[in-house]
Amino acid sequence: MRFITSLAAFAALTVTTPAFAQNAEVGKRLFDQYCSSCHGLEGKGDGAMAEFLNIKPSDLTALSAANDGEYPMLKVIHIIDGRTGVRGHGGDMPVFGDVFMEEGGHDPNSYTDVLETRGRVLSLATYLESIQQ
Repeated sequence: MRFITSLAAFAALTVTTPAFAQNAEVGKRLFDQYCSSCHGLEGKGDGAMAEFLNIKPSDLTALSAANDGEYPMLKVIHIIDGRTGVRGHGGDMPVFGDVFMEEGGHDPNSYTDVLETRGRVLSLATYLESIQQ
């Protein structure tokens, strides 16, 4: 009975709680906080720190154009997350999967914390998809 009550409570929360996993507005806030200093406010690779980097930051508005008009969502997620072994900028870019996980003292063994981190990565990737030219 306790399991059924817990399951019902979970179902009620998931129905009434808005989904943030693909929220471009959340992604924009994350971009402004974590990415704009290198990639620039508009994502063109011209941030205030760009001149100090060994490898020029990518123009994130041209990802689709460089991929035959198709936004490379999975590749972008892997680069942002960084924990998968795919690193941007030859390794100079921070591993934001780790940054997001550690930022709030999250436990990498906690399913909820892992989902929150993945949601932040996906929100950021969704925002980048929205700025493609």
